Amino acid sequence: LAVVCIGDGAPAGNYGYTNSGYSVYEEENDRLTESLRTKVSAIKSLSIEIGTEVKNQNKMLSEMDNDFDSTGGLLGATMGRLRTLSRGSQTKLLCYMMLFALFVFFVIYWIIKLR
Repeated sequence: LAVVCIGDGAPAGNYGYTNSGYSVYEEENDRLTESLRTKVSAIKSLSIEIGTEVKNQNKMLSEMDNDFDSTGGLLGATMGRLRTLSRGSQTKLLCYMMLFALFVFFVIYWIIKLR
């Protein structure tokens, strides 16, 4: 029974790799695998944090939408009152404007006098 040697004296069953050379490749693969595992773990934690942030932002947007809806309703009611006021007689509107102007005048006069 003869053993055929290839290359640098390695038996034919190892396909030209020596035991020490093979272990170098195995160690390199283990090191790269561990590096990849660390990177995947970092990406996983980052994606979980992004998901949490997205949920918080969606909640905040929903609350803002509700606030804008209520503000829009309040503004609509105010505009309705203004339309009702403008449909009234012009004399009444002019009287309200004069009273408001007098009120502002007295407030300004009072502020200046207190100085």
